[in-house]
Amino acid sequence: MQNQEEKRILVTGGAGFIGSNLSAELARRGSRVRVLDNLSRGGVRQNAAWLRAAYGDQIDIRQGDVRDPETVVEAAQGASVIYHLAGQVAVTTSVTDPRTDFEVNALGTLNVLEAARRLPTPPTVIYTSTNKVYGGMEDLRVEARGDRYEYADMPDGADEERPLDFHSPYGCSKGAADQYVRDYGRIYDLPTVVFRMSCIYGPRQFGNEDQGWVAHFARAALKEQPINIYGDGKQVRDILYVGDLVRAFILAAERTDVTRGQVYNIGGGPQSTVSLIELIADLERLVGHPIPVSFHDWRPGDQRIYVSSTKKAGREFGWQPQVDKLEGVRRLLDWLGTDEAVLTTA
Repeated sequence: MQNQEEKRILVTGGAGFIGSNLSAELARRGSRVRVLDNLSRGGVRQNAAWLRAAYGDQIDIRQGDVRDPETVVEAAQGASVIYHLAGQVAVTTSVTDPRTDFEVNALGTLNVLEAARRLPTPPTVIYTSTNKVYGGMEDLRVEARGDRYEYADMPDGADEERPLDFHSPYGCSKGAADQYVRDYGRIYDLPTVVFRMSCIYGPRQFGNEDQGWVAHFARAALKEQPINIYGDGKQVRDILYVGDLVRAFILAAERTDVTRGQVYNIGGGPQSTVSLIELIADLERLVGHPIPVSFHDWRPGDQRIYVSSTKKAGREFGWQPQVDKLEGVRRLLDWLGTDEAVLTTA
């Protein structure tokens, strides 16, 4: 295995929320990082500027789209590890524009895999999938208890043996890519790893109503703006601080002797669950004032509860979340209060 300082690493979507945190940590550890990002989403240009200012030539930022195979091939040259994070990330957007959702998530991933398998030395490919590949999980009994839903018979959360059941165009596109990544590992002997992720939050997240709900709620709390809730607000997720996710990425890439060809459910786990109503209550305590809330109809594809079992990741490559959810939310609020967190669309 290459020494860390010798590694050249490609991060697609590397100026996004998760990608910028990962790129920064890789650079901090001595890796040479190439970022491929189309810089189209809100906040990514701020993140790119931050990476350039903090790490200079150690991070090479290239504006380009994973839908263009030649762009991906060029960006992948010399990479020993590819973290494929680029994607269309909102269920609502996939419903209104399923073709673009497919082209970015499914075709974009195929382009990354094709570029990887043509390199002289096959790189490790880490792919960020989603819990949405499990669909509505209607076979499980769910109970409303106070201000939250809970699984009646699954205290440890969903493990990787759950049957796949893609719901929404987003679930289909991410699920198709998920399976392509797994099969390229089998057919072409690429060292691939799939992370089926729950809700990630933390600094450098420019959340909105459709995606990045923890940051969206936190920003609204700071600005004393109202929050719309779709459904009854009791829906539960296991939230994971972005720094913990970045550690999981790096550990999985370092331990391909056990992780290659594997799928891992990655989230905060049962110890870090929160409902929408509960998070709003936590935010009210942290910011010191009430937050106005209005309720609306459920949105398609929304799960009443999703909680990851992270036991496989702990067992196979020694990963566990470390940042408590309230501490993580405090860190997010602190960052959202800084000048660099001011969102522009430039």
